[in-house]
Amino acid sequence: MLDKATDIRKGEELDLGLLKSYLKDNLEGFSGDLEISQFPSGFSNLTYLLKSGEKEYVLRRPPFGANIKGGHDMNREYRVLSALEGFYPKAPKVVLYTNDESVMGAEFYIMERVRGVILRGRPPKNLTLTPEVMRAVSASCVNNLADLHLMDLDKAGLADFGKPEGYTERQVTGWVKRYFNAQTDKLPEMEQVADWLGKNIPAQQYVSFIHNDYKYDNLVLNPDKLEEIIAVLDWEMSTVGNPLMDLGTSLAYWAQGDDSEALKPFSLTWLPGNLNRAEFVDLYAEKTGFDLSNKVFYYVFGAFKIGVIIQQIYTRYKKGLTQDPRFANLIYAVMACGANAVKALDQDRI
Repeated sequence: MLDKATDIRKGEELDLGLLKSYLKDNLEGFSGDLEISQFPSGFSNLTYLLKSGEKEYVLRRPPFGANIKGGHDMNREYRVLSALEGFYPKAPKVVLYTNDESVMGAEFYIMERVRGVILRGRPPKNLTLTPEVMRAVSASCVNNLADLHLMDLDKAGLADFGKPEGYTERQVTGWVKRYFNAQTDKLPEMEQVADWLGKNIPAQQYVSFIHNDYKYDNLVLNPDKLEEIIAVLDWEMSTVGNPLMDLGTSLAYWAQGDDSEALKPFSLTWLPGNLNRAEFVDLYAEKTGFDLSNKVFYYVFGAFKIGVIIQQIYTRYKKGLTQDPRFANLIYAVMACGANAVKALDQDRI
């Protein structure tokens, strides 16, 4: 049931010889032996498992063919994880970063592997996800997000990892621009949402350290007690900003049973027992005490943002910059994100 790496996808291979040579000179305790495999899920940064003797590491690098400024910043993720060490116990320990592109044509970093269960698009084998289990896991997920948003920035040394003033407006403007830069098909609902967001930006009330990609497949769970989160992964988009924007992104990833089938492969939140989005918001509000009167705006923003992220990946596929067959039908997921956002606007609820 533990999350496992498999064969490396075609076109995403690493040069074993170059990497071994680099690690021999730069990674303390490296034995000289090296096996590489790849974690098969995920649609953004590439994640590999490195085995060296008895030690296991995880290597992260940007996707091949990506040119999205700020979206694949390995140095930022390395610095965030370094700052969180010793303060936030669910942050994996990083051991190496380099911007020497001669090793694999891109910057990368390495962290220690955290072994556990990750809930991806399909339930792990030999694991029964009963409604009772999913209820507990989903509540733990919400509580952990609230804990992150309530973290003392100054004590953690994270106050300088972002520009909170004007964060909400910059995010709306930036993601709208990214959408039209990556657009391949005319999708009226995505365009409608882009226009609405720009005209309905609420005043920003709170400042927190935010993950910006918080969802089930970025959580490592204790295999003996699934509701216990032992690690949070993928911090490359984390920053200091409006926590309700982070909440909105998580809500948009939180597919329900009545959502489009195009959204369900990204999460298991639609399984029976999970909190629904309304319950997610209620528990988060109870935990944080934050005012969520503008929750529809934040959910709509989250749905649009995810649509843009998927659109960017689909654009790379259409341009032939990646041959990953999983990307061929992603345009339908973009359409589903736009449809969910418009539905929320029409019904004034999430």
